[in-house]
Amino acid sequence: MPDLAALLADLADESADLDARVGPLPEAHWTRLTPADGWTVAHQIAHLAWTDHMATLAATDASAFFASLSSAADDPHHFVDRGTESFLAPPAELLDRWRAGRAALAEALAAAPLAEKLPWYGTAMSPASMVTARIMETWAHGQDVADTLGHRRAPTDRLRHIAFLGVRTLGHSFMTHGRDVPAAPVRVELVGPSGVWEFGPPDAADRVVGPAVDFCLLVTQRRHRADLALVASGPVADEWLDIAQAFAGPPGTGREPAGARS
Repeated sequence: MPDLAALLADLADESADLDARVGPLPEAHWTRLTPADGWTVAHQIAHLAWTDHMATLAATDASAFFASLSSAADDPHHFVDRGTESFLAPPAELLDRWRAGRAALAEALAAAPLAEKLPWYGTAMSPASMVTARIMETWAHGQDVADTLGHRRAPTDRLRHIAFLGVRTLGHSFMTHGRDVPAAPVRVELVGPSGVWEFGPPDAADRVVGPAVDFCLLVTQRRHRADLALVASGPVADEWLDIAQAFAGPPGTGREPAGARS
């Protein structure tokens, strides 16, 4: 069984890293636009606060969570923006809301039975998987904030959770883009801060190798494939790197190559 306490500790550390970046910001910096189209620094934090709230509902009041799904079904391409905007507030209030919400989520997930399946958008997840998804979201939106502020983040072993989720969602990436899920397995070998992380059968013909941070940037769609040092061998691996998406919902728009932005 997964170590839920260790996962929650990593989520707390990932959140604290982002909190340390935004907590001291002057109020004017919260309105700076981030790489996410139309989203400011405030939107990034509001999004995390909103999704933490929804995850808490999923863990504590499934009926209330399911009631919210009608909004997602009615407008799948804009409900995330609407949810995020509903949590916008002046910086001090927004920070308090995010901090209180992530503490409530940690408490709810720590109390959830490990084998329980929690509802989520288009799927259901164990508490451990939910924590892993929250680590991924916090890291990804933290990357947008870091890019906006000109901060370079040192990779940590928390990236392993995101890499694991990125590998697990290979089939989701194909399905959400309306493509057949490939039968061929993919071997993934990533260089992380503490060594090489390996996923998939060693004898798989299709392979992806490269830095763990680059893989995480790809599957969270924070960098274009052309800007990353990932090497794909085989047709399935090559196609996957064009559509990889570790998060739920409709296909993400991704980011343009660095050359196209200059």
